[in-house]
Amino acid sequence: MIHVKQLSKTYGDVRAISEIDFSVSAGEVVGLLGPNGAGKTTTMRVLCGCIGATSGSVHIGGVDVREEPIVAKARVGYLPEQPPLYDEMTVMDFVVFAATLQGVSDPKAAAHRTLRTVGLDAELSGLPVSERIIGRLSKGYRQRVGLAAALVHDPDVLVLDEPTSGLDPAQRKDLRRLLADLANREQRTVILSTHILAEVEALCDRVIIINQGRVIATDTIEHLRSLAGTLHLAIQGDAEPLIARLLEIDGVEDAQAVSDGLIAVRTKQDCRAEVAQAAAGHGLLELTHSEGLEDVYLRLIEGAQ
Repeated sequence: MIHVKQLSKTYGDVRAISEIDFSVSAGEVVGLLGPNGAGKTTTMRVLCGCIGATSGSVHIGGVDVREEPIVAKARVGYLPEQPPLYDEMTVMDFVVFAATLQGVSDPKAAAHRTLRTVGLDAELSGLPVSERIIGRLSKGYRQRVGLAAALVHDPDVLVLDEPTSGLDPAQRKDLRRLLADLANREQRTVILSTHILAEVEALCDRVIIINQGRVIATDTIEHLRSLAGTLHLAIQGDAEPLIARLLEIDGVEDAQAVSDGLIAVRTKQDCRAEVAQAAAGHGLLELTHSEGLEDVYLRLIEGAQ
């Protein structure tokens, strides 16, 4: 559905992104991760046709964003970190306006449908949310209005830049549930940028990690977790002979007995099979892996400095 090839963007002498390559399949949910200033927002803006690339190409469903921008952008819904809302308008009027700009044949019907989808058809303090003035809504509701505007033309691709930024835990949970439903039930292709790694783990099939304008990793969350970390072994036998054997395994950096029958093994790559095989002859009772996505993410970023 999305193919990005050798994408670069410069501002004068500053290179925001450099020779980025990645693809996203139809119906896939992908997290775009990276520190502030890594190039995530620039990548998203080029992807959506908001700004032009200096070089490289972006194709949405086979359509080149540079060559056919109107056709390509009609297939994309974009929610920037700060949704561009008109605070003086009602929710309904704004979403109808957004539908009109997108060339939807029946803007009002599309607005009603989309407001139901994002949960803005309910009442709030005795008045339907759709009739409320946008400027008087909470940030959580404003974020949903922005999402409704991005969805009103029924795009194939949804691009979300920090969609839960500034929301409280309850609002983040509600929006996360909504995004999961949009991705799973409606089979939309979703790219989302966030600093909240729990959301990535809950929502995404795969992650693309960007640092200093370059892609440094792209993989499934499960595989990234397995790349390295700490293995904990529970054994019945003597730890010392096993520790000596473990230190001979390629990929094992350190192995220490932390208590009777418990060994901590620090690794730099996925060598769980070799460790388990070595421990099998020493009364292995249990092998667990303790590293999470955050640990892998930080290590990859630090390693790319």
